[in-house]
Parts: sequence; C-alpha cells; structure tokens
Amino acid sequence: MNLLQIVVKGGVLIIPIILCSLIAVAVIIERWLFLRKVKINARSFMIQVKSLIIKGKITDAVLLCKRTTAPIAKITKAAVERYNRPREEIKEAIESAGKIEIYHLEKNLGILGTIAAIAPLLGFLGTVTGMIRAFIQVQSLGGNVDASVLAGGIWEALVTTAAGLVVGIPTLIFYNWLQSQVERFVFEMEENSTSLLDMLIQQEESDYEVPDDSI
Repeated sequence: MNLLQIVVKGGVLIIPIILCSLIAVAVIIERWLFLRKVKINARSFMIQVKSLIIKGKITDAVLLCKRTTAPIAKITKAAVERYNRPREEIKEAIESAGKIEIYHLEKNLGILGTIAAIAPLLGFLGTVTGMIRAFIQVQSLGGNVDASVLAGGIWEALVTTAAGLVVGIPTLIFYNWLQSQVERFVFEMEENSTSLLDMLIQQEESDYEVPDDSI
C-alpha cells in the first residue's frame, strides 16, 4: 500500500487537512522570502544615516532610506523628512510608519497560527467520525462483526489524526520561528527610532544654537 492509498483511506476530512498543508507551505515560503529580502545590517545603516544628518546632507539621507528595502529604512525616512520639525510631530511620524511596517511584517502570520490550531482538530474530528462509522457498522450487523468490517472506520480515524498532527506540528514550529523574526525586526525598529529621534532633536538644537560672543 503506497502513501496515496493510505491518504485516501482518511475519508472526506483528509481534503481540508491537505488544503491546510498547501496554504501553510505557501505562506511559510512567502514570509521567508519577504523577511530575507528586508533583512539588513540595521546598525551599519543607522550609522550611515546619522553621519549624513550630522553633515547636513538631509536629502542624501532620505535618498539612502528610499534605496534601502527594510522596515527600519521606512521609519527612518519618515523621521528624516520631518527634520527641523517639533519632536511630537517626528515621533508621530515614526509611530505611524512603524505601525504600517509591523502590519507588513506580520502579514499572513495569523493564517499560519490558525492552521497550526485547526489541523490537529480536523484530525481529531476525523477520529470521531471514523469511530462513529465503525460503531454504526457494528450496530447494523448486530454485533456479529470481524476486524475487516471495522477496518474502514479505524483507518479513517488513524489516518486523519496522523495527517492533522503532521500538518499542525511543523506549521506551529514555523509560525513561532517567523514570529520571533518579526519580533527581532520590531525591536530593532523601536531601538533605532528612539535613538534617531533623540539625535534629530539634538542636531536641531545645535543648528539653532547662537554663539555667545559676550566678553
């Protein structure tokens, strides 16, 4: 008996479990490629941006942010574009950009979490329906049954349970891993945006500082 024949014995509930597995694989690949694309050396990037700001090259700093495909770059761009603006305005721009970037980072993770939860439940549901099917056959035959009569229901119960766990466990592992990657991005954004905000305010104050020529 090959794998396909075993899967077929899982009954109707094996179909949504297979669909869950296909969706999970698609989301995992999409999220992995996206996070890989936006991953940069945040520390090096912020050093370049701060260096340009100190030199007064605000336009160059904005262009650097535009060329960089990373969440921290989007937030930095929102802050630098409001150079010489009040602290609260810069802070609001950072928070607004941060919310957008967090949304993009967490996109589709809810789907993975849902699949990790419902796939085993679908498997357990298949266990229940398989056992119900087996006992219906027992009752219909008045208890005069052998193992071959019960085999169909037992097959359905065992196959769906196994399939649900096979889909649910890896999906949960990848969900937690992707979530940890998102949390790392969020931490970098929060840490660097705070230091950038303080730096912009200090730079603005130094620009407007009037030399004391009094004797």
